[in-house]
Amino acid sequence: MKTLPNAPQVKLALVGVSRDCFPIELTRTRLGALAKSCRAKGLKVTACKTIIENENDAMAALGEALEAGCNAAVIYLGNFGPEGPLAIFAEEFPGAVMACAAAEESKNSLVGGRGDALCGLLNASYNFRLRELSVHIPAKPVGLPDALADEIAHFEILARILIGVAGLKIITFGPRPQDFYACNAPIGQLYELGVEVMENSELDMLQLFQAVGENDPAVKKTAKDMAKELGAGNTYPDLLPKLARFEVALLRFAEKNLGSRDYVAFANKCWPAFESAFGFVPCYVNSRLASRGMPVACEVDMYGAFSEYLCYLATGTPATLLDINNSVPGDMVTKKTDLKGAAVEDLFMGFHCGNTPSCCMKNCSLKYQLIMNRLMEPDAPEPDITRGTLEGQIAPGAITFFRVQGGAKGGIGSYIAQGEVLDIDPRSFGAIGVFAIPNFQRFYRHVLIGKHYPHHGAVAFGHAGKALFDAVKLLGVEDIATPLPPAIPYPGENVF
Repeated sequence: MKTLPNAPQVKLALVGVSRDCFPIELTRTRLGALAKSCRAKGLKVTACKTIIENENDAMAALGEALEAGCNAAVIYLGNFGPEGPLAIFAEEFPGAVMACAAAEESKNSLVGGRGDALCGLLNASYNFRLRELSVHIPAKPVGLPDALADEIAHFEILARILIGVAGLKIITFGPRPQDFYACNAPIGQLYELGVEVMENSELDMLQLFQAVGENDPAVKKTAKDMAKELGAGNTYPDLLPKLARFEVALLRFAEKNLGSRDYVAFANKCWPAFESAFGFVPCYVNSRLASRGMPVACEVDMYGAFSEYLCYLATGTPATLLDINNSVPGDMVTKKTDLKGAAVEDLFMGFHCGNTPSCCMKNCSLKYQLIMNRLMEPDAPEPDITRGTLEGQIAPGAITFFRVQGGAKGGIGSYIAQGEVLDIDPRSFGAIGVFAIPNFQRFYRHVLIGKHYPHHGAVAFGHAGKALFDAVKLLGVEDIATPLPPAIPYPGENVF
């Protein structure tokens, strides 16, 4: 797995277990084969020398894994396994845990070489439940080494998400704008998920910005990097020093205020008072931080920032936050348009002012926010304080629309919908694209509206549904919605 900024590096331990009435060598041999298969697939694993037969072994294996710097562990039942000691290991291990079991290899080894791990995993899972442990059990938990190595590769992504969430701090600046109540959901559920939240005022943000001078070497370096990134799209070169000061201010604040946490995301007030105080819109800066795995959600949308961060961890590539914004006119679609399995009525445009990273755009340039310009500079001959968006067409390709949301009356829900950005010119402003998600029209009505989700959704650039589904489930989210085919009604849907 590549090293990602603002994200954990997963170090996997393989921990073999053996019930004392089975040959320990059976587990030892099978563990060696599993480790070999993992390494052949590019996974960096540490196979613990201690095979767990009893509670003392569990603590010895735990010490071994921690000494090796492992922050995720795979409990491998090479045979039936001791259900109590292996559960104790899972309980004591301070990281993400998966359990899987060995399949029998041959018809010729079903006497002395039979491990009964298929049976043992049932009892192991029962013990996990008794101790209320969140242990990942893969879709196909019993298998030969090559098949299990694939499951472990998937678990590595889940571990990155779980460890990232446990080390995440969301820093906010300002209250939500008027008429955006949906963005300011209760933060209690974020604490339940293990996330730390640090709330600050817009005045704090302004003071941070004012403390950074234009001649600061970091500002000059950042402005130069902005100009290089924008290239021909650098339509407002005079604006870059201001934007660079703001970026430097946010990064320095994050570095000084991580405290007990290792990773950070922002949820910031971005209008309407921001523009007159700062003299620009922050969208382009937000896009640049997102490109480094540090999402900055608009309109103080903490759950949006959280969802973006999970998308980033799931794919290893930058994510964005978009409005599920407007319908697609019928005359934009021709008979030759490949809708990627969606119907015309399933299409919509995903839009935001200009916070999507340039690496996720087909084309982009620095522009001004048209809607804010109408409100704040209606009589100005040229845009001024509403400049600073990164606008253009979002790159076509696979996407996952995703959100985790805390309910106003408690509880946590999530939705996951995979689809595509189509290569259609949106013919509009902002960072925008035409999205095709199969069965989206009913999903929009019965999940997004029916379950009271806000207009913001995080976008992963890739099909990340499998990892996101398993991750939020491990985080304790029970209500996970996905688009249903026409033959399956949503709860409460009128089928007549």
